[in-house]
Amino acid sequence: MNPTRVRFAPSPTGALHIGGVRTALYNYLLARKLNGTFILRIEDTDQTRYVPGAEAYIQEALAWCGLLPDEGPDQGGNFGPYRQSERKAIYSKYVDQLLENGWAYYAFDTSEELDAMRESEKARGNHNFKYDASVRLQLKNSLSLSASETSSLLASGQPWTVRLKVPEDETVTIHDLIRGEVVFQTRELDDKVLLKSDGMPTYHLANIVDDHLMQISHVIRGEEWLSSTGHHVLLYRAFGWEGSMPQFAHLPLILKPDGKGKLSKRDGKRLGIPVFPLSWEADNAEDSFEGFRETGFDPAAVVNFLALLGWNSGTEQEIFSMEELVGAFSLEKIGKSGARFDFDKAKWFNEQYIKSKDNASLAEILLPLAKNKSYAADKAFLEQFSELMKERVTFYQDFLETGYYFFEKVKLYDLATIKKKWKPERRAAMDQLAESIGQLPDFTHEAIKKAVEDFMEAQQLKFGDVLPILRIAVSGTMKGPAIFEMMELLGKEEIMERLAIAFAAFDETA
Repeated sequence: MNPTRVRFAPSPTGALHIGGVRTALYNYLLARKLNGTFILRIEDTDQTRYVPGAEAYIQEALAWCGLLPDEGPDQGGNFGPYRQSERKAIYSKYVDQLLENGWAYYAFDTSEELDAMRESEKARGNHNFKYDASVRLQLKNSLSLSASETSSLLASGQPWTVRLKVPEDETVTIHDLIRGEVVFQTRELDDKVLLKSDGMPTYHLANIVDDHLMQISHVIRGEEWLSSTGHHVLLYRAFGWEGSMPQFAHLPLILKPDGKGKLSKRDGKRLGIPVFPLSWEADNAEDSFEGFRETGFDPAAVVNFLALLGWNSGTEQEIFSMEELVGAFSLEKIGKSGARFDFDKAKWFNEQYIKSKDNASLAEILLPLAKNKSYAADKAFLEQFSELMKERVTFYQDFLETGYYFFEKVKLYDLATIKKKWKPERRAAMDQLAESIGQLPDFTHEAIKKAVEDFMEAQQLKFGDVLPILRIAVSGTMKGPAIFEMMELLGKEEIMERLAIAFAAFDETA
């Protein structure tokens, strides 16, 4: 049995869409499941769309998700180079082979001539013009021209392309591991361009040659490439490589949250949801987008969420470690229909991962975020802070945004509640409570709670009369961690100062 070798082959034309990350994930999972090899190949043949920095972005995004390639531009390997722009010399001999065996031909048509032909066909009622067997002999190519005319045009420097000569009226059948049998009629396929006169191959040629030379066993890619598979199978046939052709698996689309149409980066910006693993800053602000990392997602939560966008383990389990995903994964469990991008579900996954993290790990994550806000907090403080807050946040940024009052003075009090709870006639009693708290020799949450309970019993007050006031005085809000644990962490000196400031502000409100 041949070893499992899979590849993720993005184009460096911008940010890596979430659908691309899922494709990389499924390739990675299959490689790990079958003790195979996960390859990163950069498909940069279209230099007109190349974006500087995009390749580095792709590498960083995969690393953040934990999808580290075994072979690739940075990793090396025995099947390189792993950038198609560096493999240019490899493709020419394979084009020559296709030209010699009659599977390809030179085409000299200019874009103006093709436009004219397209308009001519439209006038005759054909609104789906394509360069194929029905028109190729009416166009300017090595099939319609004599050998001497072809040689003369090539020698003169006339721009040309090499096109695949698609057979007439044949059936091409593949077995897709997700979709089952898929049938193509060659009369519906156009003669795809394989090579341009600058020597740069198109996706179709480079993809097939590279997959063959890199001994790819499975091609796992998005549904949008299914329509090209007929051409790809013909190329395998043309080269005589049908016996070593990889197995195909075309993944379902990731749909918009409402399930209507494919999720796009514009949808992300419009709906305020990330569709990239990392933020992408472009020269044009309209092309800049926020990513999962910068939103405050844990990479493991993103991977877990993505794995279930189209794949089902067949069990009730929802939370999977990477090791568990590898063990449970199979291509046959991927569905055919589109998977709806449910951002609320993504947030739920993130909440579960944050809750399950140990406090030391959370403190390591929060330390640089705190420094960015100029908060003076050490790791020990952040560990205790994490324990109090991790049940109450969705994103990592929420720790410091909703829990800002652990690091700076209260900005705003919940005055609506204070108007209901604060009684000016009890001010002296509340000052007495503050004094008794300040005299505690051990400032622990147990001791603070006991002091408050003793005060309420002496004053014949209830928890509802006192705790809301303490909570708002300390944090400004009724939301947040348990008040006594919060007071212990902030410390006696800080608490005494906050109570004095708050009580004075509450008197003014009342």
